[in-house]
Amino acid sequence: MANYIAVVHKDPKSDFGVSFPDFPGCITAGSSIDEAKDMANDVLSLHIKGMLEDGENLPAPSKLEDIIDDPDYSDAVVILVVSVSEAKPRSVRVNITVSEDMLRKIDTVAKKRGMSRSSFLVHAAQNAITSSQNSQPL
Repeated sequence: MANYIAVVHKDPKSDFGVSFPDFPGCITAGSSIDEAKDMANDVLSLHIKGMLEDGENLPAPSKLEDIIDDPDYSDAVVILVVSVSEAKPRSVRVNITVSEDMLRKIDTVAKKRGMSRSSFLVHAAQNAITSSQNSQPL
Protein backbone atom coordinates (compact mmCIF):
# COMPACT_ATOMS: atom_id res chain seq x y z
CA MET A 1 0.00 0.00 0.00
CA ALA A 2 1.33 3.43 -0.96
CA ASN A 3 0.71 6.61 1.01
CA TYR A 4 0.36 9.88 -0.91
CA ILE A 5 0.10 13.39 0.45
CA ALA A 6 -3.03 15.46 -0.10
CA VAL A 7 -2.86 19.20 0.60
CA VAL A 8 -6.05 20.95 1.71
CA HIS A 9 -6.46 24.66 1.00
CA LYS A 10 -9.20 27.04 2.07
CA ASP A 11 -9.88 30.42 0.53
CA PRO A 12 -12.47 32.76 2.05
CA LYS A 13 -15.97 32.02 0.74
CA SER A 14 -14.91 28.73 -0.86
CA ASP A 15 -14.97 25.02 -0.17
CA PHE A 16 -11.92 23.15 1.08
CA GLY A 17 -9.84 22.39 -2.02
CA VAL A 18 -7.61 19.32 -2.19
CA SER A 19 -4.60 18.80 -4.44
CA PHE A 20 -1.99 16.07 -4.72
CA PRO A 21 1.62 17.17 -5.25
CA ASP A 22 2.45 13.80 -6.83
CA PHE A 23 -0.52 13.93 -9.25
CA PRO A 24 -0.78 17.30 -11.01
CA GLY A 25 -4.33 17.88 -12.21
CA CYS A 26 -5.86 15.55 -9.64
CA ILE A 27 -7.99 17.86 -7.52
CA THR A 28 -11.24 17.83 -5.60
CA ALA A 29 -13.10 19.81 -2.96
CA GLY A 30 -15.51 19.45 -0.08
CA SER A 31 -17.69 21.77 1.97
CA SER A 32 -16.03 20.50 5.16
CA ILE A 33 -12.64 19.03 5.95
CA ASP A 34 -14.23 15.62 6.48
CA GLU A 35 -15.99 15.80 3.11
CA ALA A 36 -12.74 16.96 1.47
CA LYS A 37 -10.94 13.98 3.04
CA ASP A 38 -13.56 11.57 1.71
CA MET A 39 -13.46 13.17 -1.73
CA ALA A 40 -9.65 13.00 -1.68
CA ASN A 41 -9.75 9.24 -1.20
CA ASP A 42 -12.28 8.82 -4.01
CA VAL A 43 -10.64 11.09 -6.56
CA LEU A 44 -7.13 9.75 -6.00
CA SER A 45 -8.32 6.16 -6.36
CA LEU A 46 -10.13 7.07 -9.57
CA HIS A 47 -7.15 9.02 -10.92
CA ILE A 48 -4.77 6.15 -10.20
CA LYS A 49 -7.16 3.68 -11.77
CA GLY A 50 -7.19 5.78 -14.94
CA MET A 51 -3.41 6.00 -14.98
CA LEU A 52 -3.07 2.24 -14.60
CA GLU A 53 -5.63 1.64 -17.34
CA ASP A 54 -3.55 3.88 -19.60
CA GLY A 55 -0.41 1.90 -18.76
CA GLU A 56 1.18 4.81 -16.90
CA ASN A 57 3.54 4.28 -13.98
CA LEU A 58 2.61 5.70 -10.60
CA PRO A 59 5.02 8.23 -9.10
CA ALA A 60 6.90 7.46 -5.93
CA PRO A 61 5.19 9.18 -2.99
CA SER A 62 6.75 12.49 -1.95
CA LYS A 63 8.20 12.84 1.51
CA LEU A 64 6.09 14.82 3.97
CA GLU A 65 9.09 17.00 4.84
CA ASP A 66 9.47 18.01 1.18
CA ILE A 67 5.81 19.01 0.94
CA ILE A 68 5.92 21.02 4.16
CA ASP A 69 9.07 22.84 2.99
CA ASP A 70 7.61 23.64 -0.44
CA PRO A 71 6.44 27.29 -0.57
CA ASP A 72 3.64 26.31 -2.99
CA TYR A 73 1.93 24.59 -0.07
CA SER A 74 2.60 27.15 2.65
CA ASP A 75 -1.08 28.12 2.76
CA ALA A 76 -2.25 24.56 3.48
CA VAL A 77 -4.76 24.26 6.29
CA VAL A 78 -4.45 20.48 6.53
CA ILE A 79 -2.07 17.84 5.19
CA LEU A 80 -3.69 14.43 4.68
CA VAL A 81 -2.13 11.05 3.99
CA VAL A 82 -4.18 9.03 1.52
CA SER A 83 -3.45 5.31 1.30
CA VAL A 84 -4.04 3.53 -1.98
CA SER A 85 -3.85 -0.13 -2.84
CA GLU A 86 -1.04 -1.07 -5.17
CA ALA A 87 -3.03 -3.91 -6.67
CA LYS A 88 -3.46 -3.28 -10.36
CA PRO A 89 -7.12 -3.56 -11.32
CA ARG A 90 -8.04 -5.56 -14.38
CA SER A 91 -8.34 -3.16 -17.29
CA VAL A 92 -10.82 -3.70 -20.07
CA ARG A 93 -10.42 -2.04 -23.45
CA VAL A 94 -13.68 -0.72 -24.87
CA ASN A 95 -14.60 0.68 -28.23
CA ILE A 96 -16.97 3.66 -28.22
CA THR A 97 -18.36 5.85 -30.94
CA VAL A 98 -18.12 9.60 -30.48
CA SER A 99 -18.15 12.50 -32.92
CA GLU A 100 -14.82 14.02 -33.89
CA ASP A 101 -15.90 17.36 -32.44
CA MET A 102 -16.78 15.80 -29.07
CA LEU A 103 -13.51 13.85 -29.04
CA ARG A 104 -11.55 17.08 -29.58
CA LYS A 105 -13.46 18.71 -26.71
CA ILE A 106 -12.79 15.73 -24.43
CA ASP A 107 -9.08 15.76 -25.29
CA THR A 108 -8.82 19.52 -24.77
CA VAL A 109 -10.45 19.45 -21.33
CA ALA A 110 -8.52 16.33 -20.28
CA LYS A 111 -5.23 17.96 -21.28
CA LYS A 112 -6.07 21.15 -19.35
CA ARG A 113 -6.68 19.01 -16.27
CA GLY A 114 -3.49 17.03 -16.73
CA MET A 115 -5.44 13.86 -17.40
CA SER A 116 -5.44 11.23 -20.09
CA ARG A 117 -8.51 10.75 -22.26
CA SER A 118 -9.34 7.48 -20.49
CA SER A 119 -8.86 8.95 -17.04
CA PHE A 120 -11.06 11.92 -17.91
CA LEU A 121 -13.85 9.73 -19.28
CA VAL A 122 -13.72 7.40 -16.27
CA HIS A 123 -13.76 10.41 -13.92
CA ALA A 124 -16.71 11.99 -15.76
CA ALA A 125 -18.60 8.70 -15.68
CA GLN A 126 -17.87 8.21 -11.98
CA ASN A 127 -19.13 11.74 -11.24
CA ALA A 128 -22.32 11.07 -13.19
CA ILE A 129 -22.84 7.75 -11.39
CA THR A 130 -22.22 9.30 -7.97
CA SER A 131 -24.52 12.21 -8.77
CA SER A 132 -27.23 9.82 -9.94
CA GLN A 133 -26.87 7.67 -6.83
CA ASN A 134 -27.04 10.70 -4.54
CA SER A 135 -30.16 12.14 -6.17
CA GLN A 136 -32.22 9.00 -6.72
CA PRO A 137 -33.20 6.25 -4.31
CA LEU A 138 -31.59 2.90 -5.08
